[in-house]
Amino acid sequence: MDILALGDVVGSIGCQFLRLHLPQLKKWKGIDLVIANGENSADGNGITPVSAEHLFASGVDVITTGNHAFRRRESYDLFDKEETLLRPANFPKGAPGHGVCIVDMGRFQAAVINLMGTAYLDSLDNPFDAADAILKDEDLPKVRLVDFHAEATGEKGAFAYYLDGRVSAVFGTHTHVQTADEQILPNGTAFLSDLGMTGPVRSVLGVKPELVIEKMHTKMPVRFDIAGGDCHMDGALFSIDEKNGRAVSVERIQIK
Repeated sequence: MDILALGDVVGSIGCQFLRLHLPQLKKWKGIDLVIANGENSADGNGITPVSAEHLFASGVDVITTGNHAFRRRESYDLFDKEETLLRPANFPKGAPGHGVCIVDMGRFQAAVINLMGTAYLDSLDNPFDAADAILKDEDLPKVRLVDFHAEATGEKGAFAYYLDGRVSAVFGTHTHVQTADEQILPNGTAFLSDLGMTGPVRSVLGVKPELVIEKMHTKMPVRFDIAGGDCHMDGALFSIDEKNGRAVSVERIQIK
């Protein structure tokens, strides 16, 4: 089973680039399932019903999110209604939506789990404990994919080793910069610290560079607008053994 995970899709320009290239990539690589982080898919941060629908219609099967999940109030109902739109499972009880979904692709099932780190981010429930609680479910399929939306590389690495052998893959999102540490851990879990970003190349994490410079230089409030120009689509392709849920290979993907 070949599963593609795509880094944070940034703005309408990122959504459009994904739609342009994802169908061809799926056919070329024989991809069975596509997961994309969509928490920045709306212009100006967050996710909206429009940007979520764009991703689904473009070939994404499951949308994950992170600390910007609830930036746009108009998406709250969608989190409750759409089974394959996830928010981090370690948000407090009462938050809209859910953090786990089971995708039935006919010949196989896969569980997609969305969790968020707490180092340098919001103080949510402990992600290690939250993962333990989720994985106690004996009905979960053997194939289990985890989007760990976190800031600190150390937290991501520790989390992956903690889950090694219990999930098929752990891939980080949030930093928008693809890392080069893809590997299969000793007990069969594939890991990549960060998938990267789907959005404009000449930008600072998707934002116009001059705006980020102004913010950092002056320390004054600045409205961050999405950059334009050429784009790239970052992610990773995971090959998983359906019988035992262990990773066979992991390959970084970057489309320009």
